[in-house]
Amino acid sequence: MKEIKKSFLIDCPSCGESFSYYTSEFRPFCSERCRMVDLGQWLREDYKVPGREEIRIDEKECFEDEE
Repeated sequence: MKEIKKSFLIDCPSCGESFSYYTSEFRPFCSERCRMVDLGQWLREDYKVPGREEIRIDEKECFEDEE
C-alpha cells in the first residue's frame, strides 16, 4: 500500500517562515527555537488572555444590611 504524504504549508507564528505543517515535530512552529521563544513570551506575560473584570464590593456595603 502506498503511503500518502500530506503537504500543507503554513507560516510559523513566531518567525513567519513557511514550513510543512505535517512534517514538523514542533508544530504549529517551524522549529524548537520558535517554540521556546513563544513559551518565553507567555512566561514573561507578553501575551495575556483577557478575562472578566472583578466585581469589587465595598465591605461597608456588605454589612450595612445587617444593622
